[in-house]
Amino acid sequence: MKKQLILIAVATLALTSCGIYKSYERPTDLQTDGLYGTAQSGDQSTGAMHWREFFTDPTLQALIQQALTQNTNMRQTDLQIQEAQAYLKCSKLAYIPSLVFTPQGQLSSFDWAAPNKTYTLPVTASWQIGSFGQLRNAKKSAEVAVEQVRTVRMAVQQSLVANVANLYYTLCMLDAELAVSQQTTENWKQSVELNKKLMQAGRSNKAAVAQSEANYLSVAASVLDLQEAITQAENALCTILGEAPHHIQRTSLESFQAPAVQTGLPMALLQNRPDVRQAELKLASAFYAVNTAKSAFYPSLTISGTLGFTNSAGSTVINPGKFIWNALGQLAQPLFANGRLRAQKKVAELQQEEAKMAFQQSLIAAGNEVNTALATLQKTTGKQQLIAGQISALGDAVQATEALYKDNVTRSVNYLNVLTAQTGLLQAQLGLISNRFATVQATIDLYQALGGGSLIPE
Repeated sequence: MKKQLILIAVATLALTSCGIYKSYERPTDLQTDGLYGTAQSGDQSTGAMHWREFFTDPTLQALIQQALTQNTNMRQTDLQIQEAQAYLKCSKLAYIPSLVFTPQGQLSSFDWAAPNKTYTLPVTASWQIGSFGQLRNAKKSAEVAVEQVRTVRMAVQQSLVANVANLYYTLCMLDAELAVSQQTTENWKQSVELNKKLMQAGRSNKAAVAQSEANYLSVAASVLDLQEAITQAENALCTILGEAPHHIQRTSLESFQAPAVQTGLPMALLQNRPDVRQAELKLASAFYAVNTAKSAFYPSLTISGTLGFTNSAGSTVINPGKFIWNALGQLAQPLFANGRLRAQKKVAELQQEEAKMAFQQSLIAAGNEVNTALATLQKTTGKQQLIAGQISALGDAVQATEALYKDNVTRSVNYLNVLTAQTGLLQAQLGLISNRFATVQATIDLYQALGGGSLIPE
């Protein structure tokens, strides 16, 4: 008995040293220095923030929560998680012996004599221990599969939050552009009337009147285009919400407040971004596939036994019946498989290396996205005051030019000067709206680039 225990201990130690019982650990040779470029700072990751901290508008928060609750994609991923958990449960139960109850009965007669009645009531137990480490690695692979499906749910959640926020602020942007266009339409309509009066007074001409009318009609047409775009954006948002088309309540683009940004340590991306997390889970799956391939080289043990009640023992019929039992242990050690086991192990190792490279590349791509989003956010924030100052100056220019045009005696200012000033003001006003929306989009991009708090449960 002591020799057997020593042999088992030595075998276990040898197999453990071969690595088939090791759990996955993140590689230590990943390149993470300077992952965010020049944007790396802080000690906490914005990616760990909940989406409610990114988007503080209560109306938007209600829409996002509605989408997360009602969207069919979210419901489907919840079902997929349940399926993966069921497979995991099956892999855990593989450690437990299977029991089968197979009752049998038989009637036999020779030359029409009274028949002999035989029966067997056995319960058969089979415990397939499998290759050393094989069942454990199968269970670990199933655990990784569950995490992979959960990561898919994280990605769906992140995408939904970003899409709802993007459409919401698109509507706010269109509202702001519509308001500017409607005000410009009213102003340019008054300019048409002014030119007509000046022409009647002999201080303007038909060309100026026609040009002012064309400009007015152009802006009036853009109002209709904006109204159509608003309807389309509302319908798109209703589709995500799973509702029939209706008006979407919203605030204004000016009310948006970007969160305080701290990019934190680069490796924090591993815990938040679904795509990076998915890449690491694929690496973990490949790791356990290598372990499984290694375990195929070692013996496979199967233990089975039968316990039952029968009145048949060989060719002798026993009445009444007796208990019967048997036990069988079988050990199978691969000796020669035409190189198949070695090839499988080599393929698994190559696939593990491929998964590691894909993981490294996903980190690089994630870092670049963070850097791009932060650079855009900084640029648009810095431009905000500059464009606002430009609008103020152009507003003064329009007022001064229109006053000179109305009271012009020396004809030093014509309608082209007025048109240039008005057009410049309109473009600057729309540019300010566009820049504000770019700030919102940069924030949404940063939310996604840093993982969007996807690990925080709803």
